[in-house]
Amino acid sequence: MTKILIGADIGGSHITCMGISPGGHVISDVFKVREDVNSQASAEIILNSWSEALARLINLIGKEDLGGIGFAMPGPFDYPGGIAWFKGVQKYDSLYGINVRQELLSRLGLDVSVPLRFLNDATSFAIGEAWTGKASAYRKNMAVTLGTGFGSAFISDGIPVESGPEVPEYGCVYHLPFGNSIADDHFSTRWFIGRYKAVTGEEITGVKELMELDAGYRMQDAGSSPNVSIPNPASLIFNEFGFHMGVFLAPWLLKFHAECLTIGGNIANSYSLFEKPFLEALKDHGCNIPVFVSELGELAGITGVARLCDDSFYSRLPFISDK
Repeated sequence: MTKILIGADIGGSHITCMGISPGGHVISDVFKVREDVNSQASAEIILNSWSEALARLINLIGKEDLGGIGFAMPGPFDYPGGIAWFKGVQKYDSLYGINVRQELLSRLGLDVSVPLRFLNDATSFAIGEAWTGKASAYRKNMAVTLGTGFGSAFISDGIPVESGPEVPEYGCVYHLPFGNSIADDHFSTRWFIGRYKAVTGEEITGVKELMELDAGYRMQDAGSSPNVSIPNPASLIFNEFGFHMGVFLAPWLLKFHAECLTIGGNIANSYSLFEKPFLEALKDHGCNIPVFVSELGELAGITGVARLCDDSFYSRLPFISDK
């Protein structure tokens, strides 16, 4: 029987794990476990939460049919070594210095021959999109995830590119200068929160609330008299975000010769509200490539990281081949 792979998405408040075929397809909705996790808890509680969720799925699959587990994991983390280095990031700090691979192998009762492999969550998303998403039709592509942080990866023939003249150092862009700080400060949830307060003096909890405010402003405007226009600060903020992101990404898309761009993360749900200024900014900088909003969502990271269990693929990853 063909071995079943497990892709596990480690979020700030949950673990989602699914059974994935070696071809990158979901085996069945039955082979899915999602559990809430308290990322502020002790190492023992966190590791137990992860192992209990995984054990439930492994019991459904059968240990003899398990081909390995891939973890889409936020950083800082030693991905090849499987060691957590979370510190001062307000999640999973209690795991600092712990070898997560060894802990989970022991707790799950798995032989060391079973691959347990780890990769950055944004890179896992990009691999999944290049493997089974719309980006699979293109050789070179870039993917970004927009949420609490600004994730990104450059992909060539399905493999992340992390060095060389076409990409920034480490193959990601969050740390690059933009405005008066870095890109991560401008293309993440906290920018929307800060910008709305700067414009209106009021506070919001996140982008979803801003989307609701935008819809409310539009309804008011539609119901007003023909010669009266209701000011819509939410729309202005989305336009500003889209324009700036286009200005920032265009040079890197051109330098990499990217053939498409895929956008994921929670902020991608608001893409229609910043699509026009974003595409116009790309076009103004000579970048005319297809832009896709991820249809796979969370599944992109899960399928992408499950692919790490394929030895031939894993051996081609930059942090492996560089050793």
